[in-house]
Amino acid sequence: MSNGTVCPCLERKTPRWGQSHIRDQIASVRIGLISDTHGHIDDRILHHLAGCDEIWHAGDIGSLAVTDALSTVAPLLAVHGNIDDQLIRREFPEHQHVTREGMSIWMTHIGGRPGRYAKGIRQGLGEHRPGLFVCGHSHLLMVKKDPSWGGLYLNPGAAGRQGFHRMRTLLRFSLRNGAILDPEVVELGIR
Repeated sequence: MSNGTVCPCLERKTPRWGQSHIRDQIASVRIGLISDTHGHIDDRILHHLAGCDEIWHAGDIGSLAVTDALSTVAPLLAVHGNIDDQLIRREFPEHQHVTREGMSIWMTHIGGRPGRYAKGIRQGLGEHRPGLFVCGHSHLLMVKKDPSWGGLYLNPGAAGRQGFHRMRTLLRFSLRNGAILDPEVVELGIR
């Protein structure tokens, strides 16, 4: 290949986050979104996250054993929550600002909800204008377009067994070319 051509196998290599140099060949990136595990992980959670290209954890992880288990299924993007200890806080930041498949994402644990955002969140949404704002903390499952900043609010509810929620939940969806495709709520069972 000394004549300046590139080996076809190198042209088709897909980096870790599913961004391909050959756009038409890439399928959507499948995301599993989970929050408020509070140290709980089980086979049901792992089963429903299998097949995801990435797993996002929106805080209150509770134990590094949870993130270790999730990382065996797919690459993990996570933030720490208010119950997380210093080990988890050193491993995962309070905020994540990333872009996946043309979609800007802001993930934090304590975010509030549309119409009642936590202190500083509303201003940040106005400044950053992410396509997706992801949070946890409330244990209340909510997916809602918010015209006040123009993006989609996502809270997967709680997957753990601690808290006031009745049903344990997580979200799955796909991202492609700046759009969310095939969103679904997964009920994991009664707390």
